Amino acid sequence: MAVREIKPGVYSVGAIDWDRRLFDELIPLPDGTTYNAYLIKGTQKTALIDTVDPTKEEELIKNLKEAGVTKLDYVIANHAEQDHSGTIPKILELYPDAKVVTNEKCKDFLKELLLIPEDKFVVVIEGNTLSLGDKTLRFILTPWVHWPETMVTYLVEDRILFSCDFFGSHLANSSLYEEEGEKLLEYTKRYYAEIMMPFRTAIRKNIEKISELGIDVIAPSHGPIYKNPDFIINAYKEWISDEVKNEVVVAYVSMHGSTERMVNYFIDLLIRKGITVKPFNLTESDIGELAMALVDAATVVIGTPMVLTGPHPQALYAAYLVNILRPKTKFISIIGSYGWGGRFIDDIKGILTNIKAEILEPVVVKGYPKEEDFKAVERLADEIIKKHESITVA
Repeated sequence: MAVREIKPGVYSVGAIDWDRRLFDELIPLPDGTTYNAYLIKGTQKTALIDTVDPTKEEELIKNLKEAGVTKLDYVIANHAEQDHSGTIPKILELYPDAKVVTNEKCKDFLKELLLIPEDKFVVVIEGNTLSLGDKTLRFILTPWVHWPETMVTYLVEDRILFSCDFFGSHLANSSLYEEEGEKLLEYTKRYYAEIMMPFRTAIRKNIEKISELGIDVIAPSHGPIYKNPDFIINAYKEWISDEVKNEVVVAYVSMHGSTERMVNYFIDLLIRKGITVKPFNLTESDIGELAMALVDAATVVIGTPMVLTGPHPQALYAAYLVNILRPKTKFISIIGSYGWGGRFIDDIKGILTNIKAEILEPVVVKGYPKEEDFKAVERLADEIIKKHESITVA
């Protein structure tokens, strides 16, 4: 990523990772990502906000040289995770007078993760400021967005919020600014769903904090910069609200066609009643797309056959994903089939310990579904329709 000026004295110096397709060995990256780092040159001091993933170390160093940085006073560490902090040791080696500015908890993490010595830190607390001369940095603690130590940095004079993972997106893009619209919203929603959704309550409090600032630009650590902060802030406010949509997510797997036959019948029933259905065949689906669908759905239904004495591993994983992402889903049920026995209903219910949703009576059949089994599927569809009406979903 070339050095580019955002505002006078403020530069993007991070790196684009065009080819990365998996994040944290877990999250699919269909379009790569960026590791955004920002350089601020004041009349007296110079600061670097965040670094890059260690795999892109050389690009950051090249950009700092291109930007004419011969002396660096501060490295602001908003977050200890290595895709942001991993190059700090190298930066401290190249600029030995630089200090790492962060909060106490992040300092402790960085000492453990990167073995940075105690004397290299300057510790800040909520609301502290740091003068660079004609530019002032203000620090706001935003815990659990998405680690316990995260903070954001606000450049007072230029009204720029360096938001770290907050409001980020995984999108490798040669432009600093992506055009607002459905494409950008999809990338940001995917990022929120995969990373931020479990922390909805904390995000509400942190959005209240930053709402007190006058923000002209939001510069996250992944993805494009926002010239219209309301675009992403308003999207987040919708996602973190308790309101759900008239949608049902059906995550299923079928071995010999029995479960799939019931799922397809179920989907058709709901569609005829005007409910939006988002089906995911778990043997083929992108978990990121499944996570996105969970953000708004009023109901989640997991479909599985019996494997030995338990649910199919893919269905088990789907239930685990729902549990750790903790969507605002109001209702959950199960559709399944078995050959000779087992306890997959109890197994799936046992995983969903974080979910406050109501469990609707499952539909479980032996063998290939028969007429009475389809009647049971109809009963479940009718119950979901009534439940959605009772909570006035959007």
